[in-house]
Amino acid sequence: MTRLRRSELLALGAVVALAAALRLVGVRYGLPYSLLNPDETSIVPRAWRIAHGHGLDPHWYDYPSLLMYVLASLQALYGHASFGAARGVAVALGLGGVAAAWWLGRCAYGRGAGLVGAATVAVATTHVAYSREAVTDVPMTLAVTCSLALMLSGRLEWAGLAVGLAAAFKYPGAVALVPLVIAGWGRWRAVARAGVIAACTFALATPFVLVHAGRAWDSTSRVNRLARAGWLGFEHDSPTPVAYLDRLWGAVGPVLALGLLGLLIALWRRSRTDLVLVSFALAYWLTLMPQRAHFDRYILPLVPVLGVLAARVRPAVPLAVALLVVPLVWSIGDARRLTHTDTRAAAVPLVERAVPAAASVAADPSTPPLSRHVLELALPGPGRPTDRNRDLPRLRSLGVRYVLITGSVTDRVLRAR
Repeated sequence: MTRLRRSELLALGAVVALAAALRLVGVRYGLPYSLLNPDETSIVPRAWRIAHGHGLDPHWYDYPSLLMYVLASLQALYGHASFGAARGVAVALGLGGVAAAWWLGRCAYGRGAGLVGAATVAVATTHVAYSREAVTDVPMTLAVTCSLALMLSGRLEWAGLAVGLAAAFKYPGAVALVPLVIAGWGRWRAVARAGVIAACTFALATPFVLVHAGRAWDSTSRVNRLARAGWLGFEHDSPTPVAYLDRLWGAVGPVLALGLLGLLIALWRRSRTDLVLVSFALAYWLTLMPQRAHFDRYILPLVPVLGVLAARVRPAVPLAVALLVVPLVWSIGDARRLTHTDTRAAAVPLVERAVPAAASVAADPSTPPLSRHVLELALPGPGRPTDRNRDLPRLRSLGVRYVLITGSVTDRVLRAR
């Protein structure tokens, strides 16, 4: 191993260590409840049930099942659904995404691009935040990044396997089929084999999506309709392209400008590497355009690609590394806020003591569970039917005397009004 190779590995190790430090601070926030992201409540308990002999079918198809199967390996060790253990897996997958971005950059434009790609993912605020949460976006981004690196290495069949895994983590991972065709242009038999492998991998990794294809289609169609209609909290967003550029800026800061410059240079030079990266970025970007619910996590698969493109021109590498100080400072600030106690978790024992054991309680989404029956109120928002239980006379008629509300819902309602 040459000195240069050792120095490269040391640099990667330092970037991964920084990424781990950012992600581990705050990983226990809100435990034992799923207060970092309500989607954890949809995923982790199902993984626990799979691990404890309730069958491999999660009976829920808003997302594919692969992440639940991955989490189930640790959930088997616990007597109840452990959000802490699930977040440990999420951190590991997030760190894998940092290494995958290094690999992608190395395959694309060399060592400098590998460093910038890995460092961009390591400090990107959105990637850091979602690497603490047992949800699907970071695993999908990891698999997509690996698939792009495999395409650039010419290993199309292995790239097809990674595309299948990406889609099995979250359906939009299938967009990586577009650069797969570009990477294999003219090698049509290899492209066909890769496509078959991608389809078979998806089927094996999330089989019940196919077994219950009708229900799965209805679930994903409903989620897409809600995203197109909007979501509570996005009423005053900018138009969709501007809103997602804002989300990218919030993730990587001024490195976004270098990434977009690299994208333009790639469009101009149009090497095979350029076309693979650009085709994915543009195809994925187009899938975001019909949406009016501009969740920051939706831009995650673009982060490693933009990081690598920021180093498309070698002299830009030092500038890109320097500019990454900005999202690093932002991520440190975000992590610092997660060192405090979540007030929702702190409120649970107070509520349990203050409310009589026999009293009926209605509760907003995103509130911690109580040790009693609770009437769950539906999340309000555009494109959703009005929950008739969000009415005080009706609640009184049902015998409900206490309503537990949370600012994570109520503050957004008041802003929307």
